[in-house]
Amino acid sequence: MSKTTAEVRTLKINRYIIIDDEPCKIVEYSTSKPGKHGEAKARIVAIGIFDGRKRSTVHPVTHKVQVPIIDKRNAQVIAIMGNEVQLMDLETYETFNVPIPDDFKDDLEPGKEIHYMEALGRKMITRV
Repeated sequence: MSKTTAEVRTLKINRYIIIDDEPCKIVEYSTSKPGKHGEAKARIVAIGIFDGRKRSTVHPVTHKVQVPIIDKRNAQVIAIMGNEVQLMDLETYETFNVPIPDDFKDDLEPGKEIHYMEALGRKMITRV
């Protein structure tokens, strides 16, 4: 599991956070003023990277949250097998299978280079 911790106040829009054990990209971030006996709170709305679901959470700004370490890499298409594609990483020469996103079904062909992202042990094609 590749993750680290960060304080809520350091998070920004278009960065990543883990909500419900799912890596998510932050799309909204707002803070409230501190109350008489409380501290300022941050409301974070994020969209899951792998499932596309919208999630939200509220934490004090000094609270520590988990942040995924996103690894963006290049790979080459080796074979297309139904709903999956076999890829080879261009740095480590490791081969692995990932599901084909609907956006890239027509663009993939053997020998083509693609960009993919890896977070929390899961991989996804991001660009062809």
